Amino acid sequence: MTQCVKWLMSLIVTSRDTAGCGTPRSTPCGAEGWSPRGRMRHLLWAACSQPLPWETRLGARKLVAFAAAATPRHGWWPPALPAASSSSPGASTGHLQHPGHGAPCRWGSQFNVPPSAQLVARPVGVCSMMKLPVQASSEGLDAAFVGVPLDTGTSNRPGARFGPRQIRAESAMVRRYNASTGAAPFDSLRVADIGDVNVNLYNLPDSCRLIRESYQRIVASGCVPLTLGGDHTITYPILQAMAEKHGPVGLVHVDAHTDTGDRALGEKIYHGTPFRRCVEEGLLDCSRVVQIGIRGSSYDPDPYKYCRDQGFRVVPAEECWRNSLVPLMREVRKQMGNKPVYLSFDIDGVDPAYAPGTGTPEIAGLTPAQALEIIRGCKGLNIVGCDLVEVAPMYDVSGNTALLGANLLFEMLCVLPSVKTM
Repeated sequence: MTQCVKWLMSLIVTSRDTAGCGTPRSTPCGAEGWSPRGRMRHLLWAACSQPLPWETRLGARKLVAFAAAATPRHGWWPPALPAASSSSPGASTGHLQHPGHGAPCRWGSQFNVPPSAQLVARPVGVCSMMKLPVQASSEGLDAAFVGVPLDTGTSNRPGARFGPRQIRAESAMVRRYNASTGAAPFDSLRVADIGDVNVNLYNLPDSCRLIRESYQRIVASGCVPLTLGGDHTITYPILQAMAEKHGPVGLVHVDAHTDTGDRALGEKIYHGTPFRRCVEEGLLDCSRVVQIGIRGSSYDPDPYKYCRDQGFRVVPAEECWRNSLVPLMREVRKQMGNKPVYLSFDIDGVDPAYAPGTGTPEIAGLTPAQALEIIRGCKGLNIVGCDLVEVAPMYDVSGNTALLGANLLFEMLCVLPSVKTM
């Protein structure tokens, strides 16, 4: 903070002889006209605008206001220090303002927005989802990214506990607008990253309790959670919290596996059983459940019998090969109606050629383009929550699996109710 204050004080003096962008008055202030001094000033600003203690930021904002008053109003001024959220002293709004004109700059918004890599280098700052502000709770948010770093329920290769961290890292590539669909989620909803659920790695039932209680608080605040998993066990306690508020929900489930097993090694809770447990507890509206991309060998001659007996619609991967899934999703929207729907996406639903970083890969899966068709096809549904699970980054040194997961979570954000289009 001391260095930040020294820089701001020097800026007050030097800015009287500049156009406000670090260049002499005779030099244009556009990005191409920035001097090395101007570029350094913006880099210094990025470093100084990281989350600070509440009392420190109060003093820093007063200093910024004083410095702005001493600066010519016709030049570019670095964005104002983020104001604190009313719900959390440690939260920041991510506003980018163009001072002196009363209107937001090109990147401005009344909501939190991902910072532009034209102004803040991607490796800079705390590793949060899409470099959004990190907030202590979901209070005051319309939607929140939340991590559940649990892989105690895996049956093959572990590692999904590291999924949330790697997805956040790769999400630095995801930008503000969805140019393909026109969705503008950050102009529509207040979104932040609220960190991770503190799971118990040594006790799976206790982890389920911790997850359920965390999501009860999120749902009670009116926030829609977008979850970074974690293995698929986590969807069971999440749906417990969802059904407590919304009643039995519809389910769009993308996966290589139905995850409706009963027991394994004598245990009833692991990543192969969440949806059977949900059926038993009445958490799902079984007439509004669709499972897409199911495939692979099995231990039973009719592995989908349980699902069909419950009224699920099962769409095997073979029905998706070489096909657009737009017609399928048109049927799914009719099936779901306007009642609450939960979207659960296991990354192994995508073919391991595109997403090898997962614990239970199955050949001949969906393509990333089909994954986008499924998620975009959920636009218009009453989505009350989403998750992206089973990313295990150590099995994909390229980072592509986590990058795909980050983009799919962004697509989920784009189809939430109330998201406007450009």
